Amino acid sequence: MAVAAKGLEGIIANESSLSLVDGAEGILIYRGYHIDDLVAHTTFEEVMFLLHRGKLPNRAEFDAFKADLAAKREVPEQVIAFLKSAPKDAGPMDVLRTAVSMLGLFDTRGENQNRDLNEERALSICARIPLIVAYFHRARNGLDLPPVRTDLSEAAHFLYLITGEKPTPEATRTLDVAYILHADHGMNASTFSARVTIATLSDIYSAITSAIGTLKGPLHGGANEGVIHMLEEIGDEDKVDAYVAGKLERKEKIMGIGHRVYKVLDPRAPHLRKMAVELTKQLGEPKWIKMSERIAEIMFEKKGLNANVDFYSATVYYSLGIPTDLFTPIFAISRAAGWTAQVLEQLDDNRLYRPLTDYTGPMEQPPIKPIDERD
Repeated sequence: MAVAAKGLEGIIANESSLSLVDGAEGILIYRGYHIDDLVAHTTFEEVMFLLHRGKLPNRAEFDAFKADLAAKREVPEQVIAFLKSAPKDAGPMDVLRTAVSMLGLFDTRGENQNRDLNEERALSICARIPLIVAYFHRARNGLDLPPVRTDLSEAAHFLYLITGEKPTPEATRTLDVAYILHADHGMNASTFSARVTIATLSDIYSAITSAIGTLKGPLHGGANEGVIHMLEEIGDEDKVDAYVAGKLERKEKIMGIGHRVYKVLDPRAPHLRKMAVELTKQLGEPKWIKMSERIAEIMFEKKGLNANVDFYSATVYYSLGIPTDLFTPIFAISRAAGWTAQVLEQLDDNRLYRPLTDYTGPMEQPPIKPIDERD
């Protein structure tokens, strides 16, 4: 007999060799490598290579892969025209969703599921998403669009596109680590959307568009933006306790606290917390991290809940000077590495997703009356 599980909780929908999320132990592994080791010893490009190719690159492979990514950054002029003409007050995730969908219009190689062609498309999407996000941000503020550079890493290039200036090594490494931490995360909602879409043998652009639309939601990728709004709403350290008490009394959610899978500390959170502390110290503006730490302390004491990756990533991005409404698009930039790897894996051993529904409606209704006689 089929078992109904709301939200598919506890249901194993597929097999994957990409990432392990162990919620009970607080472990995150990409293809056998613990997230702590990847943060300590690799870059985002190496992690992307790992997810796509199944191994960490050697020097020659790494250099070729980085050059290939950099060469794929340019987007069609029609997409740039859209970014310039999009409403200035449009949500960046809405613009990103539409622009990625547009990329598919200008790929004239057909919709076949050739593995090599889809691998090339996957890397092209990963390379172009940062440019789309940055160009829209600059266009909406009436700024020029910096020319694409091929001599910068993925993290450095995005920061350059946002500011128009080459970033510091410290800022680059900070964003690079954030990218690594967000690159993949099991069968989360947006990854599930991507795999469901590609499983119909649709195209990869449609699959990633589905993922972006899913990530946009405040219960998924939008959570880190909500953290900053919460801190701004609180305002000062001495107001934290009363704010949290009021939220708990009204049974309202505290953004960035708790996780659907992790029952212990999110293994990504300590890395971002460390960077948040360092950045706020450098900026001489420690109140945000102090407020965050107090919220985390109260929630652990009162509810036994830990801060998750969104809780500290918000402060990290804010301290880097990144506008709040770009937090979720940055999530999309990093997660595109995982989405595309997941899509390719799905196609390698594809089966259409078709879960059942536990019907709760009536089994029988009275005879249908003529329309003029119905109540």
